[in-house]
Amino acid sequence: MKKFNTPHNGFQRARLMLVIALIALLSACSAVRFTYNHGDTLLYWWLNAYLDLDSDQSDWVKKDIDNLFQWHRTTQLRDYAGLMAKMQRQLGDGNVTQDELLSDYRDIKARTELLAFKALPQLADLAMSIKPDQIAQMEKKFAKNNADFRRKFMSGSLDDQHEARYKKAMQQLELWFGSFSRDQETALRKASDARPLDNEIWLQERVMRQKKIVALLQRIHRDKLNKEQTMAAIHSLLRDFFDRMDAPDRKAFFDAYIDSTSTFILTAIRITTPDQRAHAQKRMQGWIDDFNTLATER
Repeated sequence: MKKFNTPHNGFQRARLMLVIALIALLSACSAVRFTYNHGDTLLYWWLNAYLDLDSDQSDWVKKDIDNLFQWHRTTQLRDYAGLMAKMQRQLGDGNVTQDELLSDYRDIKARTELLAFKALPQLADLAMSIKPDQIAQMEKKFAKNNADFRRKFMSGSLDDQHEARYKKAMQQLELWFGSFSRDQETALRKASDARPLDNEIWLQERVMRQKKIVALLQRIHRDKLNKEQTMAAIHSLLRDFFDRMDAPDRKAFFDAYIDSTSTFILTAIRITTPDQRAHAQKRMQGWIDDFNTLATER
């Protein structure tokens, strides 16, 4: 029911402003409203860690983030509540189908894309303002993140890597359903290990995205692209990232990964007890209520 997890977690480096949706979807129920209401500050800090924004940039970037949050709050959160309510109904007695899970995945992906392309004017303004030393700062941050990725997901034996991925997935499942029995954990570990595991591919993909982002920023600065040209270039880059799972050189791997991950999630749902499903229903209702409340606040 949750957005399918991968080690690189989607299009993290490219989306800049897209942290908003994930803040709401991944936070603990009791923290959604608090986190979202401080999301503009959290997003600014995240962005600043990559670019070390100067005082002039900081002023208008904060305003852009605030405006984007206001749009998101007033136009998107009730839709999120509706999507969560649909998932809640699907959960029901545990008879959700794989097709329904894949439909949920496509729905979440479509909302992520909507937010990305809505932010194009702000992204263009930011990209046009970035200086060479800030691009260098971004490259250093990318290198640090890649080193962290290697340490977390590529160190140790293949079994160690399976274990790291399984533990990360279990943290998410326990957020939904509470604790699992030993027999349930055994079944989930088997389903988790059945997923393709090639962290070298994930690393190659993230490095590819990073290089394309840096190359685009360098081109914008070098060729002095205007705003219309910059928006078009960013749009093309985002479209490339979102369509990457259909690229001929990766499609077979990504298709197998999404299919096996949906099977893993389906396994988790089908082995849950009535009490665990009730726990998930309560958790989801909390999110629904929070989304609806947030949508009315200013």
